[in-house]
Amino acid sequence: MAERTDAHIMLRLIYQAMLNARVPAEAVLARAGVALARLDEPSSRTPNAAQALFWQAAEEISHDPHIGLHLGEYLPLYRGQVLEYLFTSSPTFGDGLKRAMAFHRLLSDAVSGQLVVDDQHCYLVGMAGPNASRHFSECLAAGLIQFFRFVTDNRFQPLAMHFEHSEGAPKEEYERIYGCPATLGCSEYRLYFNREVLDHRIWQAESRLLRLHEQLASEQLAEIERHDLVSEVKRAIGEMLERGDTSLEAVANRLGFPPRRMRSQLAEANTSFNQILADYRSRLSRRLLAKTDEPIEQIVYLTGFSEPSTFYRAFKRWTNETPIEYRKRKREQAATRH
Repeated sequence: MAERTDAHIMLRLIYQAMLNARVPAEAVLARAGVALARLDEPSSRTPNAAQALFWQAAEEISHDPHIGLHLGEYLPLYRGQVLEYLFTSSPTFGDGLKRAMAFHRLLSDAVSGQLVVDDQHCYLVGMAGPNASRHFSECLAAGLIQFFRFVTDNRFQPLAMHFEHSEGAPKEEYERIYGCPATLGCSEYRLYFNREVLDHRIWQAESRLLRLHEQLASEQLAEIERHDLVSEVKRAIGEMLERGDTSLEAVANRLGFPPRRMRSQLAEANTSFNQILADYRSRLSRRLLAKTDEPIEQIVYLTGFSEPSTFYRAFKRWTNETPIEYRKRKREQAATRH
């Protein structure tokens, strides 16, 4: 299974919310190990697993035990993204909601949700994904409510929020920020609202633009899926490297892909199997030489080379140094720093 990731816009929105709330944003990112430069990479995606560390850093630096809820109050409006365009070019709010949920990965692998409408209730369930942190769940709720109000000209009004976590802010804080009560310790993450808003007409709706936006969303989703494949190939190489059988055919078979199809999809992602394999071996060999005392003969084996001479030629091509020269230089640099 490919690593779950979040779109660049998620980090950008939270960063801006921290600035708006006068939280030391750069200090939070630094403690969480997130490079500030990532904010300027619109095509980048952040590992979803890093969220726990990020929110821990945000809570510690802000000294606010309810930082997710309070940053939700300062979130900029979600604008200028294809999911917004799907909403605003759809005929009704309900139509836009269903389309956006179908393309949820454009925002995050952890944000999905399902619309439930029955005789008594209308609600979205599971938007924050399993095992989401309390801070992320509460911040997301504020962002969703704000965005839904925007696309419905303030006709959307939340009735209740249900959260799975059992500890949280005072109930008055939830009502102040969400405009509705919140219940903690529930079985599911739910956002309740009046079903009538599903039929709210979107005045900007345009069928020709909707088709274009759906095509753009499909293309962006396909790009994410291609990068998923690259990640899965890297993982399979890592698992198979010591056995020495890291041919394209062997890796494709492990992943359940016809070799020709895998080769084609990697080409669409602007890479190739040989390029991924070489990059993996290069990174692994440099790390082993710089960080361990493994004999070079063992590193040859660990990086999947059959002969030391082949490894030496490849390493020289990657770094313009021999493995011995590289290890010596790295150790001298480390000694100088200490």
